[in-house]
Amino acid sequence: MENSKLHSIWQGCKKQDRKAQAELYELFSRKMFVICQRYAQTTLEAEDILQNGFVKIFTKHHLYDEKGSLEGWIKRIMVNTAIEHYRKNKTLTFETLEGTHENYTHSELSSTHVSYKDLLNLIRELPAGYRAVFNLYAIEGYSHKEIAEMLGISESGSKSQLSRARQLLQQKLTKEKML
Repeated sequence: MENSKLHSIWQGCKKQDRKAQAELYELFSRKMFVICQRYAQTTLEAEDILQNGFVKIFTKHHLYDEKGSLEGWIKRIMVNTAIEHYRKNKTLTFETLEGTHENYTHSELSSTHVSYKDLLNLIRELPAGYRAVFNLYAIEGYSHKEIAEMLGISESGSKSQLSRARQLLQQKLTKEKML
């Protein structure tokens, strides 16, 4: 889509134009749903996160300063909405695995050929805390310091969660290889 068309749609959204909002939703809902699925345990939960994210986009449109890409801003809203969802529902559980993150700093996931869908399903099987940290670090690119602040945990706790998530994914991939 050309930038002028997207700009026009966004301007309509800022004026609470329902048609423009529907167009924006249609443009970005599939990509954003994939993001929501990475954080959600179920499809229904992902749909709730997506819906809440778009409500925020439409009601907090004034927060977008139009300096970066609109898609990047929308993506950030979705990730933050997913994290808020977990905080609100208190489904994130974290384990402290002090000293273990050094042993698993390099993932061996790249050596295994797994489809995106299969990997998404394996990530969904992770405990909620592991899944959140893994997504924020490995997929979204946040630092451990940023993750710790977002989730209200220590930096070492973030590293431990990532380490354990990688370890569990490695075990699951190894089991699948054997089958």
